[in-house]
Amino acid sequence: MPSASLDKIRKLAKLIRYWILVSTTEAGSGHPTSSLSAVDLMTTLMFSGIFRFELKKPEYINNDRLVFSKGHAAPLLYALWAAAGEVEPSSLLAVRKMGSPLEGHPTMAFPFTEAATGSLGQGLSVGVGMALNAKYIDKLPYRIYVLLGDSEMSEGSQWEAMQIAAHYKLDNLIGVLDVNRLGQRGETMYGHNVGEYEKRVSAFGWHVIVVNGHSVPAILDAYQQAVLIKNKPAMIIAKTLKGKGIPYFEDKDGWHGIPLNDDELKNVLKKFGEVDEGLRGQVTRPKQVEPKKPEKKIVLERAKYDKPLATRKAYGQALVRIFPKYPDIVALDAEVSNSTYSEEFGKAYPKRFFEMFIAEQNMVGAALGFSRLGKIPFVSTFAAFFTRAFDQIRMSAYSNPNIKFVGSHAGVSIGQDGVSQMGLEDIAMFRAVFKSVVLYPCDAVSTDKLVEQAAKHKGLVYLRTTRSDTPVIYQDTEDFKIGGSKVIKKSSHDTVTVIGSGVTVFEALKAYEQLRLEGINIRVIDLYSIKPIDEKTLQKTARETPAIITVEDHYAEGGINEAVRSTLASNTTPIHSLAVREMPKSGKPSELLDYEKISYNAIIDKVREIS
Repeated sequence: MPSASLDKIRKLAKLIRYWILVSTTEAGSGHPTSSLSAVDLMTTLMFSGIFRFELKKPEYINNDRLVFSKGHAAPLLYALWAAAGEVEPSSLLAVRKMGSPLEGHPTMAFPFTEAATGSLGQGLSVGVGMALNAKYIDKLPYRIYVLLGDSEMSEGSQWEAMQIAAHYKLDNLIGVLDVNRLGQRGETMYGHNVGEYEKRVSAFGWHVIVVNGHSVPAILDAYQQAVLIKNKPAMIIAKTLKGKGIPYFEDKDGWHGIPLNDDELKNVLKKFGEVDEGLRGQVTRPKQVEPKKPEKKIVLERAKYDKPLATRKAYGQALVRIFPKYPDIVALDAEVSNSTYSEEFGKAYPKRFFEMFIAEQNMVGAALGFSRLGKIPFVSTFAAFFTRAFDQIRMSAYSNPNIKFVGSHAGVSIGQDGVSQMGLEDIAMFRAVFKSVVLYPCDAVSTDKLVEQAAKHKGLVYLRTTRSDTPVIYQDTEDFKIGGSKVIKKSSHDTVTVIGSGVTVFEALKAYEQLRLEGINIRVIDLYSIKPIDEKTLQKTARETPAIITVEDHYAEGGINEAVRSTLASNTTPIHSLAVREMPKSGKPSELLDYEKISYNAIIDKVREIS
């Protein structure tokens, strides 16, 4: 690269540092020192010709992607795009202010954000998903760059991501590790000992390049090496100084998340030197490569479900069936695909199935990466194991996700495996996620139709499946929609409405038959859509029956009963709850349902008690 261009990068870096300082001082909060340490790394990437991006088309499929895993460096992100001419410098003075798209950490309100970040240790997983998509699905030459902080390298999710990136030979993924030594409250685990990071990252199968993070020629050389690496991801490990360029707080502890005040800023700028505020950098345009059109597939007919079948099996079959209609589907599983039955999809469409091994946090982050590039990821594991990835699930909701989570082996009805395998918090967890949909089908027909509804729905969906075979109670002509329910049994003189979901629907039906023999009529509702909930049907049944009983194979907190109660909060109809309240044990499913008082026997006892 000509020296004049290197000089321009240095001048751009100075301008970007200036904007970081003035924007955070104006905001009265933010992370200027964390942003300043990575300025030279990111300015060189964007304006040296390495990074390729169609500025007027942030969603263009051939664009390279830049993920700020180190989300608190948001002032740097915004300043970079101002230097590219895509953000008005005056807008930088609105950083962190109400109504501004330039929020405290990157969100989708800012059009050049690839994923909402800020909870550390997640951006590399998002990059993995994007890189998998580029290499194996789109088969296009765009690259993914991820800016990482040294503090977040303590997160286990980082190493999950590094393992899988090496496994899949993601040579289109380049990490940039900003080793600035200082975390929020002092020195990081390895401080400036970049050799420790080098040893660890290398051991995970990455090509490592160690560099002075403030030498523009060295940084450029590192990028030029990284893009030539084949069959493995690359990590640029850069030794930097927190607060670089500002002697007042450069490499000094105690300045994390603290901006300069007005007087300090004035004094700093007196020594800062001349800044060319009109200078702008050029970003190289990407290659215009047409994505390969998906092969046309024959849409399979829906299976004829005429005998009991586990909903987890129906899920796998449904995914295979609907793929030709929804060719953007990809499936990810955490090494339990022979239990979740996503293996059925893997067998039918092996190039669209990704084994993510037992690393749920990375799997969820990677799913977001796929989703951000237009795919529809179906992500499956045991319902219980999604809990360890809740932060990734929570954060994905802020990135306009189109992810479908499928949790099998839910509830005590899984039986002998015991409490460690029983998803008993999952409904509460997914109900709490912003704009989520929560579905819980009871039989094969409803599962098949709700899997397709999930694929059709734009957004985050959780579908809960059951381990054991369950009877088929619905005809293929039945319609299932998100936000609906099914009134299975009804009369004009029902004494109680029993609301179940999944396995407890069948317990309610058994109770119905027994009570009918005693001359007691109950209404039975299959609440297959827990969020959004069928408010109209619930209000109607609350008016027409003297009492309601909810029955759920889930803890009482945050589950179906609380969803029903919140919907009927203004109604005076008594609402009773049968839920998992005892410490679960190993045993036969029927024994456990009785033990937890959510079986048909418990329903009968409760109906008799309140009738």
